[in-house]
Amino acid sequence: MQTFVALMRGINVGSTRSLPMAELRALCIKAGLKHPETYIQSGNLIVDADGDADKVRGLLEKAVTARFGFTVDIIVRLASEWEHYVTANPFAHDAEALPKMVHLYLSRDPVKSNAADELKRRAQTKERIVAVGGALWIDYGVKGVGGSKLSPPFIDKACGSPTTGRNWNSVLKIREMIEKRRCG
Repeated sequence: MQTFVALMRGINVGSTRSLPMAELRALCIKAGLKHPETYIQSGNLIVDADGDADKVRGLLEKAVTARFGFTVDIIVRLASEWEHYVTANPFAHDAEALPKMVHLYLSRDPVKSNAADELKRRAQTKERIVAVGGALWIDYGVKGVGGSKLSPPFIDKACGSPTTGRNWNSVLKIREMIEKRRCG
């Protein structure tokens, strides 16, 4: 049995696609996943399961669709990979970078080799994009995600498959949750 991080895309935004975290945890148990934990309402889930990331993703996507009636793209990684993402953040020690403006984007499939270059062509002043370690990092600068032309569909297209992003604060919180599981 391994520990996985599952990141759900586009849930609990406005009044649509509501997916309460307590119900998600119950659904995980019903589906045979162990020790589900969530962080905030944006679909950050840690579970223990047999199999690989694709198997966990498929199981979760089918269960969520059956229970809630809508499809959710879910990106799944081994929890053991998470520290690699944390240490790969190219903006982690940059005094100019604001933690809530720096985002880690993970793609369902491997990120296309030219994704960062394609995004840079559309980026606005002060936005920085770096592809490193199988992930994409975007520093949105002071305008933030809402002020960017880097829309989710454009990021998906550049990367070659569905993606989802988490800000640096959430990335660190997920790391903390993984560490607690290891020590507990």
